[in-house]
Amino acid sequence: MKKNRLLSGALTILVACGLFMACKKDNNGNNNSSASITMKNSVFSNANLQIKTGTNVTWTNDDTTVHTVTANDSSFDSGNIQPGGSFSHQFNSTGTFMYHDKYHNMMTGAVVVSAASSGGY
Repeated sequence: MKKNRLLSGALTILVACGLFMACKKDNNGNNNSSASITMKNSVFSNANLQIKTGTNVTWTNDDTTVHTVTANDSSFDSGNIQPGGSFSHQFNSTGTFMYHDKYHNMMTGAVVVSAASSGGY
């Protein structure tokens, strides 16, 4: 009986530590999140992405042709992304960031960034 209580207590502590670490923020206050968008058949998947500040977005070219990820306001530009390649950008400020592919004008998208919550867990 005492052994079961000890194991139960240890398990409770491990679960609590795991939850705390999962919620822990880095030193910059960022939420350490990431999001993915793929390019396939000349379309951006998840083209209207909603994220929090500090999120790193990675675009991956799963297509057979070269693409770009170019912000309409020039705040970021991937340059050419070859098939199988990728590009990442971290969004640290709030706002709506429209983007497009320089070579395929029908490929457009938006990343909507809202403030990461601050405070307790």
